[in-house]
Amino acid sequence: MAIHLEGRHFLKELDFTAEEFRGLIDLAARLKAAKRAGAEVRLLRGKNIALIFEKSSTRTRCAFEVAAADQGASTTYIDPSGSHIGSKESAKDTARVLGRMFDAIEFRGDAQATVEELAQYAGVPVYNGLTDDWHPTQMLADVLTMTEHTDKPLQEIAYAYLGDARLNMGNSYLVTGALLGMDVRIVAPRAYWPAPAVVDRARALAEVSGARITLTEEIAEGVPGADFVATDVWVSMGEPKEVWDERIADLGPYSVTMDVLRATGNPDVRFLHCLPAFHDLGTSVARGIHDRHGLTELEVTDEVFESPHSVVFDEAENRMHTIKAVLVATLAPVGSPADPADRPLPAVGQPVSRSAAGSRRPAAPCPTSGRSAGTPAGRGGRGSR
Repeated sequence: MAIHLEGRHFLKELDFTAEEFRGLIDLAARLKAAKRAGAEVRLLRGKNIALIFEKSSTRTRCAFEVAAADQGASTTYIDPSGSHIGSKESAKDTARVLGRMFDAIEFRGDAQATVEELAQYAGVPVYNGLTDDWHPTQMLADVLTMTEHTDKPLQEIAYAYLGDARLNMGNSYLVTGALLGMDVRIVAPRAYWPAPAVVDRARALAEVSGARITLTEEIAEGVPGADFVATDVWVSMGEPKEVWDERIADLGPYSVTMDVLRATGNPDVRFLHCLPAFHDLGTSVARGIHDRHGLTELEVTDEVFESPHSVVFDEAENRMHTIKAVLVATLAPVGSPADPADRPLPAVGQPVSRSAAGSRRPAAPCPTSGRSAGTPAGRGGRGSR
């Protein structure tokens, strides 16, 4: 499927049609195959992209930088200390300055209003690398990963998101599945569900796409039949420890354990996480939470994270391929070939071989031992969104 979005912004999933979103996934799969075959054509030579990071990141920054370099574009990284948006210079003025120097701007920070204002005044494509409300580049990566790990078309894929669904990941999972006609389950305490306005928008999309939308507090209701189980961190850097205490207590029963995966009834179920994850004591933050709460794991157990069910590193790699698709679709001249070899690729939702896309691997059967689906995780922490 050819996809041309020249000059378009990428601010949130709701700005795109299902056809456009699927087109970006198809393009990402082609670009991934071309890179692995050593046949990638640089379509963005001479392009310059500004990367504004009010929130630091490993995956998002590296994905943008490598994707741009692969395509012949240059990037300028503006770190949290170098971004003066809202303090010494308004978003409006920043946009009008950078729009004169760069061909595109990426923004990663707190406020969706900031990235929207940059887009309003920049005069060049603006990309949302993450805000508190939406994480659209992550959704492209997650959907591509799903297509690589199931033979089902998108409309038949079911996924369950467990944990804190009030912010970017919960919002994005809900509306993306609704847009694409998928079976979406949000499994969390009611106080941690997406805002009513987001739920209403998702239900309206589902009426058109045929998506199935479920919001439930019960793991036993939300996960049976799921092809994918996803979660995100429970604690964010900079929050008061008292906020962490309450959230950890509330979300403990929603940790993704092997018993949760068994409850799907699907031996091939896969686990997704946008990372970083607090699945062990390998970070200072996790050790601090262990000292305070006695936990060694939080939103996912180490057993699940390190199991064959986990595809989190395929998912992380796909950040780069899908971000590259966004860059090519919005910056490359119309008519540019995304895959110079023009090798045939499966349609979205069909299996892709390892050489073409990802590392398909069978999941080991869920072991019979471990905590029950409704019991708290062992003990551990959550990272920054």
